[in-house]
Amino acid sequence: MSNSPAQATRYRWTICSLLFFATTINYLDRQVLSLTWKDFIVPEFHWTNSDYGTITSLFSIFYAISMLIAGRFIDWMDTKKGFLWAIFIWSIGACVHALCGIATSGILTGHWLVNFAGAREAVSHVDNVAKISSVSVMLFIFARLVLAIGEAGNFPAAIKATAEYYPKKARGFSTSLWNAGSTVGALAAPLIIPPLALRFGWEASFVVIGVLGFVWMGFWVFIYQKPEVHPRVNAAELAYIQQDKDADPAVNAAADRGKTSFMACLRYRQTWAFAVGKLMTDGVWWFFLFWTPAYLSAVYHIKSSDPAGQWALFVLYAITLISIIGGWLPSYFVEKKGMNPYAGRMKAMLIFAFFPLLALLAQPLGKYTYWWPVVIIGIAAAAHQAWSANLFSTIGDMFPKKAIATITGIGGMAGGIGAFAINKSSGLLFDYAKQTDMQFMGFKGEEAGYFIIFSFCSIAYLIGWSCMKALVPHYKPITDL
Repeated sequence: MSNSPAQATRYRWTICSLLFFATTINYLDRQVLSLTWKDFIVPEFHWTNSDYGTITSLFSIFYAISMLIAGRFIDWMDTKKGFLWAIFIWSIGACVHALCGIATSGILTGHWLVNFAGAREAVSHVDNVAKISSVSVMLFIFARLVLAIGEAGNFPAAIKATAEYYPKKARGFSTSLWNAGSTVGALAAPLIIPPLALRFGWEASFVVIGVLGFVWMGFWVFIYQKPEVHPRVNAAELAYIQQDKDADPAVNAAADRGKTSFMACLRYRQTWAFAVGKLMTDGVWWFFLFWTPAYLSAVYHIKSSDPAGQWALFVLYAITLISIIGGWLPSYFVEKKGMNPYAGRMKAMLIFAFFPLLALLAQPLGKYTYWWPVVIIGIAAAAHQAWSANLFSTIGDMFPKKAIATITGIGGMAGGIGAFAINKSSGLLFDYAKQTDMQFMGFKGEEAGYFIIFSFCSIAYLIGWSCMKALVPHYKPITDL
């Protein structure tokens, strides 16, 4: 077998494809609720914005805590087994949502042996609306807990797999490719989920999407192995993957020594820089993901089950796909401008941090047509995904492979805390604004509430970047962990 780079295999892109599909399924699963609650679940369970905000915010905090554990779990179990467990648990969690109606019916009426339609019929005859709401909310919180525990493993495992199959200079681009699965999942969701809910009931949409995870597991079992032992990876490709060994032997030696601990990781400014970046910005993405369908319904009276609503959400997430450039730009700075990977990534992230400022114009321009906020949110979401791909890659730039999933988990927990804060406060704010006819900057009611949240979203990235730069102003890899 020749060692010529021209004859190197490219099996790493097969692995990247698997990570892409896992992330797509991950986001499809978490999008089902946001696309069904307002138009399908509320008529049955009588939820308020605050109820939905409670469910999504608790999902965020469950996800945050689980990320901390998942990172350690992935490092302990290693990539292949850890990823299998993660997607198995979150697929079970996705399917559990479908049983919440039957469980609500059973608890309130004693009728357990019913199908989905029978459960809806039984609940419709219960006079105590507050009890229906509280029981169903608690059941959905449990389902979101199971989903969060599993979904928390996706990014630590994917980042670890990327570090195993790509050299540092290529990780940003490969991460942006598989991370685009989150956009594709969000893009496909409005086209798949509302029609499923209309045709077969909201429960079927949770089951159908949940089953996709079990299908993915079959491919992962037979396709994934570490590159140094994989029969489909030849010597030339392996040399490309492991090129950083010669470039930085100290970091490579550190990567081969044992395990690491949370407390050891928390000693480093690099850990805190990553965590602060996630804390300030993850909530923005989750707000766009969880609340945009409700925003279109509340402000513009466009339901996610309407063709107009489906088309608007499709266009929004189609715009987000331009985030793939987020992986190319730092590579350009590194290869063409001679920057180190961290400096190139930070420069690219600063550029991306300015685009969310457009969110300040979403509400003012929305008075002309709802397409303005749709396009602006799409651009802001694309900037987030480009930012996020590079933020994840800063871990591999500075930490040895043995700590990557753990650091990812620590940052993911911080991001989940930020998401909890924005989702819970949004639900409370929107209900308050609606009930009091609150006025702010020329907007009234729920529109005023959305303008306030959009204003925070617009500046979050510049704040996050400034904090990261203050903590780690220059490239400094960890060699003593």
